[in-house]
Amino acid sequence: RWLYGKQICLFYAFCGVLFGICSLSSLTLLSTVCCLKICFPAYVCAWTYAAAFACSPLAHWGEYGAEPYGTACCIDWHSTNVNAVAMSYIVVLFVFCFILPCGVIVTSYSLILVTVKESRKAVEQH
Repeated sequence: RWLYGKQICLFYAFCGVLFGICSLSSLTLLSTVCCLKICFPAYVCAWTYAAAFACSPLAHWGEYGAEPYGTACCIDWHSTNVNAVAMSYIVVLFVFCFILPCGVIVTSYSLILVTVKESRKAVEQH
């Protein structure tokens, strides 16, 4: 029988569930990253994300058109002056395809640098 009372029983059970799920979740994330890198080197998520924004002008959210010199075609940046839907596409494109990725990249590499710096200090102390 349990000898330590109801509160300790609750704490023990809480810790068992917390650490068990955390461990399983960590292993799940690691296996997912490994699977994506090994089995799907084309990075399906990146292609899907890009395709959603690239197909949007084909579905009439935003527009494609000739560049100012007429030598190539790209997003029609000037259509935003007369078309609110095109403007919304450009704003969403700016936020989700420039600001958000740049923010994630800067944050990720900053955290990596901090972790490496802390690890280096720990190694030097030993």
